[in-house]
Amino acid sequence: MKAAYERVDFGASCSVRVYHRRLPRIPFEWHHHPEYELTLTMNSRGKRFIGDSVAVYGDDDLVLVPPNLPHTWASNRSIDAAAPQVAIVIWFDGAWVRRLADVCPEYNGLCNLLRRAACGLAFENGAGTRLRGELERLLSADPRERLKAVLDVLDWLAQTPGAPLASPGAFDAHTGAPSGYQPDQLNRVLALIDTQFAHPLRLATLAKASGLSERSLTRHFTQHLGESVGRYITRVRIGHACRLLTGTGLPVSVIATRSGFANVANFNRQFKTAKALTPAAYRQQFTGTRQAEDETVPPLTERSPSLSTGRRAARRGR
Repeated sequence: MKAAYERVDFGASCSVRVYHRRLPRIPFEWHHHPEYELTLTMNSRGKRFIGDSVAVYGDDDLVLVPPNLPHTWASNRSIDAAAPQVAIVIWFDGAWVRRLADVCPEYNGLCNLLRRAACGLAFENGAGTRLRGELERLLSADPRERLKAVLDVLDWLAQTPGAPLASPGAFDAHTGAPSGYQPDQLNRVLALIDTQFAHPLRLATLAKASGLSERSLTRHFTQHLGESVGRYITRVRIGHACRLLTGTGLPVSVIATRSGFANVANFNRQFKTAKALTPAAYRQQFTGTRQAEDETVPPLTERSPSLSTGRRAARRGR
């Protein structure tokens, strides 16, 4: 399934965009945009799709999504059935944050936050509840008050633990290219893995490309990426497989080969270990959810026109 492009309109005189969304249910709208997105979801329980990550979420779910990584939330169930489900969405431009940090070194921590969010970031329990305390400022009619509130929120989130979500390079729209904070030797290896993951990759070959010994390369991976070389390669391959499962109708056996797995049995085993689902069941979560939404959800009045246009065009194309 191809993700729809959403154009986020900041307005002529605003650095950030804050969106207050209230719905009886949150529909499945698989989309992407070039801005970072911080979303707090309240009074809602359902599934969160960030790249190839599919997870159950609950009240006060707080997630930072990087540019162009396809994502959506989907929920038919409010925690309090008498009240609407609410999403507080904050969009901002990564280049704007980096320029701010260049001018104001007090905000250097925000650059690290962006790096941590390269694959999406789900913040620890309690972060969403804390953000509730900023809602009056975030939803202020004064754009300067909203801006100050967003900067304060991003500043404390830069120090807040969070868990990465999507696999590196899971989707074309989000390449997973090295972000530049790893050593150059490691960046060369990451670039090689990103282009050659469908082929056998030996540690000796990667070490030669990096100019490091196998032991040093292994140590660099553990230090900078928090996992082994083999584990990282498997995550890249699983991420590519997820993209093919959701965006094409290719048979699972073909997807296994194109993703670098020696045989279907190994692919099924590795995929289920990583996603707690078989490849077929993972694909059904996307196709089944989207079909149900297309049949039952009326046109939304609060979505961006670009996203709504994309959905209508997709319907006409079927």
